[in-house]
Amino acid sequence: MYKDRLIKGRRVIWTGKIWFASVSNDGAIEPVLVFPAPFSTLRVPRSVFFFMFDNVSKFLIEQFPEDFATWLIGKPIALSELSPSELSLEPIRADALILLQSDDLVLHCEFQTAPDPTMPFRMADYRLRVYRRFPNKRMVQVVIYLRETESNLVQQTTFELDTLRHEFQVMRLWEQPIEPFLQFPGLLPYAALAQTTDRVSVLQKVAQAIENIGDRTDQSNLAAATGIIAGLVLNQEIIRRVLRRELMQESVIYQELKEEARQEVRQEVRQEVRQEVRQEVRQEVQQEVRQEAKQSEVNLILRQLTRRLNQAIPPGSTAQIQSLSFTQLEALGEALLDFTTLIDLEAWLATNPGEWSGDS
Repeated sequence: MYKDRLIKGRRVIWTGKIWFASVSNDGAIEPVLVFPAPFSTLRVPRSVFFFMFDNVSKFLIEQFPEDFATWLIGKPIALSELSPSELSLEPIRADALILLQSDDLVLHCEFQTAPDPTMPFRMADYRLRVYRRFPNKRMVQVVIYLRETESNLVQQTTFELDTLRHEFQVMRLWEQPIEPFLQFPGLLPYAALAQTTDRVSVLQKVAQAIENIGDRTDQSNLAAATGIIAGLVLNQEIIRRVLRRELMQESVIYQELKEEARQEVRQEVRQEVRQEVRQEVRQEVQQEVRQEAKQSEVNLILRQLTRRLNQAIPPGSTAQIQSLSFTQLEALGEALLDFTTLIDLEAWLATNPGEWSGDS
């Protein structure tokens, strides 16, 4: 089931996966882009947000591989996606894994929003897997930490085990100069995370750079990616003020988010409707069972009265008995043991009226 909170007058719903849906004030369901900062009170699993940033980063590096190659390798070489399934028949953790390859190189990137104590081992593990599959290819491995932290784990660049030693690169974005991120379209969404004392100003520069891009699809995708990633360091109001919402809504990222939210909300609504129908049916069945049980009790009382009084019970008295409650029927079942004539029954019914309103 979803979890929801009221934030600034709006009911915000966590669908249980990576996206959120919002129910607007007028009751309409409206999928929305959600940024982390205003939603810290939701207490949702941190992995929910991490997975969202991983997906956005994967999208960017797949759409702008040469920009990332220039940044991480030093030259704009053509790269294509390498599926993790090609590395081993054994399962491999691929939710945060980005692998690209050229004829003589494999680029391995991991975007992290928080320190991970298993990172050195994972980097060594991936390196050996790639070597097993491509022994002649050089490999560049980079862990990119998005959010500033004091943890020493983000300083780790080696894995050591006995005589085995493996090294990899680490980039802490908050220590990186802003200029490279403003030079390449694919890197624009990360600029607000770089080293600066004025992130709002940087976001404004990013917005202007996006406006200057000629391709409308690239514009919308970069705007949406920027809005999500900038949410790590800026609040939602600032982001919406700087970035054009209508532009973000045109993006593949936004449309996928919208469809994901729509399906999740539809599923939740279906479950709610099923529960409502089940409850309604339960109440109907309960009423039917009560009526059946009561009718059985009435039939038993009528048979006992017929034997006790040695005559048929008049329709008027029968109707009165049928209108009695369970408690009254139980009382009548005890009282009838003292009845000797129909007058006794009629007197008892007169002092114990049910819901029947006819004349006896």
